[in-house]
Amino acid sequence: MTSSGHALLVVDMQNGFCHPDGSFPRVGRGLEGAMDAVRNAAIAVGQARRAHIPVVFTRHVYRPGRPDEGAALIRNSPELAGVAGLANGTWDAAVCAELGCGPDDLVVDKVRFDAFQWTSLEPLLRGLGVTDLMICGVVTNICVETTARSAFMRDFPVTLLEDCCAAKTRRLHELSVEVLSSYELAEIVSVSRGFDAADPRGAAGRLPSPVMASA
Repeated sequence: MTSSGHALLVVDMQNGFCHPDGSFPRVGRGLEGAMDAVRNAAIAVGQARRAHIPVVFTRHVYRPGRPDEGAALIRNSPELAGVAGLANGTWDAAVCAELGCGPDDLVVDKVRFDAFQWTSLEPLLRGLGVTDLMICGVVTNICVETTARSAFMRDFPVTLLEDCCAAKTRRLHELSVEVLSSYELAEIVSVSRGFDAADPRGAAGRLPSPVMASA
């Protein structure tokens, strides 16, 4: 059980998405600032580990032959299959080495954007006594945002480590952060501005929420 009630969820920070030699960069779908986000996330992972806060990694992976990819995702990125992108058991599917994910770490595999859909993530978090989630990873406006929304709907307060996330463009990243913040789906923090994942209730590194325009 976690004494703080917090866990750090690292979404899909895999070689395929983030590393310059990964499948997504090779098919022209690379993420702006991905490895900077990985390095910032590594800081947060280290902070959480030192405070004995659970760290959970997700991996977006497909079985041999990709029967679990599904029609929608095939249409979304048809070229990925041609380079065996995110194939289970490959370097491409592995969590980036900078994050130090080992065989004893908590890893949840998924095949859809939402890390809660058809996975053991929710029972794992409940079993650990988690009440609040810190979330980081890729892609900000796709799997990260979808997972943050899903966590919110499951009554987990969400803290988004925005400088530990990346999207295809900085603008897409910023739009996603703005949506999550404006509708109070997540509190936005920055590790590079002082947020400490070992002290998630501390005031350091918190970014102001944009003011929503009145209807």
